[in-house]
Amino acid sequence: MIKLKRTIAVATTAGFFALVGVSGAQAAEPITPVVKKVAPTPEQKAAHEAAKAAHKAAVAAAKPAIESAKAAFQAARSAATTPEAKKAAHDAFKAAVATARAGIPAKRVKPVHP
Repeated sequence: MIKLKRTIAVATTAGFFALVGVSGAQAAEPITPVVKKVAPTPEQKAAHEAAKAAHKAAVAAAKPAIESAKAAFQAARSAATTPEAKKAAHDAFKAAVATARAGIPAKRVKPVHP
């Protein structure tokens, strides 16, 4: 009886492997066509580099403002004696950081090719 159960289990396992092999071969076929990469035009390259430089410059300009806001926040937090004063210092810090980040343009996006 045990030998029969083992034989059935082996046959069932072999059948499952056969089914997986068939479906795996079907899944290996490419469904979407492969699109060749196209080099960006000189105008696209120039626009991308300009956006990249503008983003870097804006980040570099915002860093000192954020650092000074952080120093002011730490000084105000250490001087605060009540939880309300600490919360006010934190809210002022968040507002200063939001103002500094507002001047940073959106991160550049690479040109899309057909």
